[in-house]
Amino acid sequence: MPATDFTAVARYLAETTEARSLIRTQPVIPLGGMREIRPALRRAEIGAVLDVEELLTVANTLYAIRRLKRFFTDLEGDYPLLKQMGEDLQIFSATEQAISTAIREQGDIADEASVELVRIRRERRSTQQRVRERLESILRSAEYGKMIQETIVTLRDDRYVVPIKHEYRGQFPGIIHDQSSSGATLYIEPLSILDMNNELKELAIAEETEIQRILARLSGMVARDAQAIGQSFGAQGGIDFVFAKAKLAEDMRGEDPRLNEDGFINIKMGRHPLIQGEVVPTDIHLGKDFSTLVITGPNTGGKTVTLKTVGLFVLMAQAGLHVPAGLGTEIGVFREVFADIGDEQSIEQSLSTFSSHMTNLVRILDRVDHHTLVLTDELGAGTDPTEGAALAMAILEFTHSRGARTIATTHYSELKTFAFTRKGVENASVEFDIETLRPTYRLIIGTPGRSNAFEIAGRLGLAQGIIGRARSLISEEQIHLEELLGKLAETRSRWEEDRRIAAEMRSQSEQVKDEFENQKRILEQREKEIIEKAKKQAFEILTKAKKDADEIISQLKTVTPHDNERKRQGAIQAAREKLKRERSGLLEDLMEEVPLAKVAPQLVPGDVVYLPQFRQKGHVVSPVNAEGNVLVQVGIMKVTVAAAACQKTVDGETGKTARNTGISAIAAAKAKHISTEIDVRGMIVDEAIETVEKYLDDALLSGVPKVYVIHGKGTGALRKAVKEFLAGHPRVAGYRLGGPGEGGDGATVVELK
Repeated sequence: MPATDFTAVARYLAETTEARSLIRTQPVIPLGGMREIRPALRRAEIGAVLDVEELLTVANTLYAIRRLKRFFTDLEGDYPLLKQMGEDLQIFSATEQAISTAIREQGDIADEASVELVRIRRERRSTQQRVRERLESILRSAEYGKMIQETIVTLRDDRYVVPIKHEYRGQFPGIIHDQSSSGATLYIEPLSILDMNNELKELAIAEETEIQRILARLSGMVARDAQAIGQSFGAQGGIDFVFAKAKLAEDMRGEDPRLNEDGFINIKMGRHPLIQGEVVPTDIHLGKDFSTLVITGPNTGGKTVTLKTVGLFVLMAQAGLHVPAGLGTEIGVFREVFADIGDEQSIEQSLSTFSSHMTNLVRILDRVDHHTLVLTDELGAGTDPTEGAALAMAILEFTHSRGARTIATTHYSELKTFAFTRKGVENASVEFDIETLRPTYRLIIGTPGRSNAFEIAGRLGLAQGIIGRARSLISEEQIHLEELLGKLAETRSRWEEDRRIAAEMRSQSEQVKDEFENQKRILEQREKEIIEKAKKQAFEILTKAKKDADEIISQLKTVTPHDNERKRQGAIQAAREKLKRERSGLLEDLMEEVPLAKVAPQLVPGDVVYLPQFRQKGHVVSPVNAEGNVLVQVGIMKVTVAAAACQKTVDGETGKTARNTGISAIAAAKAKHISTEIDVRGMIVDEAIETVEKYLDDALLSGVPKVYVIHGKGTGALRKAVKEFLAGHPRVAGYRLGGPGEGGDGATVVELK
């Protein structure tokens, strides 16, 4: 049933939307196994003993509830309403298990239903076996062989008997239970098994009594949980209903409509849900610019279908159903929907078409307000046209004044003028193709429909003289109105065509835009892959450089202080040459040939620059030298490049030259704290050279132009090693022994580039 509360309607639609989303990802929802169990629950509650079939139905339904509960418990994803519905399901394991254990699917009671039933059935089978053995011995005996009609054991009145020939009835001791249709055979219970047959009968009665006791026990368990089972059954039915709505929405290709409380209806590409085959979609809106819509046009043009589509869409939405329409469809929530549609003539009640319509309209007009939707077909029809049109206008004025949303169909020309001259009332028409004499079923809001009677009559062959005479009999104003409506229809048709072309062009432009965005994404992905590849190559290069450096250090460590000086210096020089080659090769691997700028940028230490040959950013460590080169820190490396090969980076927000806040900030900090001298006295040569090399790196990073290496006088070996090291250093501009006040021969003054 449609709801009238806005919050409830919104929830019902949201439930359908969630279920529809779920069945798209999980087409199989465990809803099977549901049976109608409410009558059985009511019988159990009043103390009745449920039969086997009823109990099995309850057990199967409890299993279906348990399976559905487990499904929602394990459900992942954003389905809050469905999960909340799943929480209303309860599991009744004890009752379900007891019934399933006691009753087999075939409908018979299992031996395991009770200990007493096991005992009774065991005794019954044992007694039956003894009876059969005794009867078979009679059938095989020589004494009775000639009396036996057939060597078979059979049952009559639940008692075992043997077939005896009629002529031996007095010679065979026993009780006659039946005879054959021919009378030639008598079915006699031998006296020797009379007691055993009696025992079997008693056991059968005991078994039936025990079965009834078991059924009563199971019925009591159902009665104990009847209320809770009923609630879970109702919740299960509610879930089933939600998924039925979702499946219907999928089948209809429905859309979840937006809701409003303002009585606004905006149906886009709406399709009547009950019309089979190809349906012409219709657009219709009501309640914003106007609250009353008057639809005119020829018969069979689709006016009534439009009315029914609007009414059904409102009721469907308020029942939580998606509507077969396009995206953006919006539906108002109404408290009441009234419809007066169709010819309701009644001979029995002596009601004409007019009387029938008026009877309905009287009831409707008593209850209309601003929360009401009114749909009326052929308003004012069935009586004198002049009076009918006047009544129709008065009725529309009344519903309009009460704030109701109203759609009315009519043939009266007076109502077209009425809609033109009343604020909040709008004309609409269903399109009719004069060439084919067929309706197009398209609704055109804003334009009243033409009668097209003269055009249709002419195309069907009516003489032009008669048509001309007919034209002369109607007023000149009416003729002008029809001509105006015709021109409006033509203009509207051209406008619709222009709009269609514009929509196609927009669609094409959207397609081009999508293709451009797709190409952009592809290029961005390709750029990302290239950068990742470059990073990987750079990492491999750096790894190789580190490995080579480690090998050189390892080789240097093998040269001990006890080795002669020439051998030591040779090893050091070889290591330096190898490092120089590796460094040169590393730069060749990373660099690309790029054209130099015509004018070198003005660079100072701390400036952030982009090096195209490296495709990396770095920061300037030292000022530009006389050769036009500059030292740039790129990552962990320092490289000397031409200033003209650097591109100064500009901050996009301030427009100022960017200054490095990372490594350059560290350099600035070092410049404040680094000493201008390094003391290596007392160190062995290798240790001293390693210390001096690291110190020079820090001095260069901080931009110190001149430093002092204190090595002492001693034997002169340390002074010589420092001198040779400085001679091969690429960033040393010059060096000399210290002068007076600079440490003399015990220190070396180093000028840095």
